[in-house]
Amino acid sequence: TDILSTMRGGSGPPEVEGLQPVANQPSPSLVNPLPVPSAKFTDILSAVRRVPGPPEAEGPQLAIAQSTAPPSLVDSLLLQSRKQEIIKITEQLIEAVNNGDFEAYAKICDPGLTSFEPEALGNLVEGMDFHRFYFENLLSKNNKPIHTTILNPHVHVVGEDAACIAYIRLTQYIDAQGRPRTSQSEETRVWHRRDGKWQNVHFHCSGAPVAPLQ
Repeated sequence: TDILSTMRGGSGPPEVEGLQPVANQPSPSLVNPLPVPSAKFTDILSAVRRVPGPPEAEGPQLAIAQSTAPPSLVDSLLLQSRKQEIIKITEQLIEAVNNGDFEAYAKICDPGLTSFEPEALGNLVEGMDFHRFYFENLLSKNNKPIHTTILNPHVHVVGEDAACIAYIRLTQYIDAQGRPRTSQSEETRVWHRRDGKWQNVHFHCSGAPVAPLQ
């Protein structure tokens, strides 16, 4: 009872201060009550560890908050990413044309590519042979700079594996007299993703020829 009275009389938490008089008693018979306060002391340590403060304790809460983003926001971000992907692959195709690189151009185009373009004089062209002629006899032989700018690209995403892009194409080139020129065309391209790769399956070009005669 004297030990319990001492524990009750402490100014701090009873579990902590109660340990001091028990530890100072010489009699072995009084050592047995130690496990009870010791367990309480462990509880105190556990409570201290649970106090918020370290950044790692708040980490799971942040992860949960991020994972609960509104579905509409996630869909919007995915849509914007897909549109940028279509614009990028279109720029790669035009770069292959400017460089006269038919091999790179053919990798991006479907073998059954269809097109309406000024060079075809209003006819629907199917396949790659018509385009190969201009690559082999004009574009690959050009040693003058060509620069193309895509203006106001607008992308329609049609499901997971199809998209359509419309844009204005400005082409800067050097003519036969060495003078800089600029031509404009209006283009629409239809893209289809097969085996994880985008391929141009159709395009329509109005205005100046895609390959200016120099």
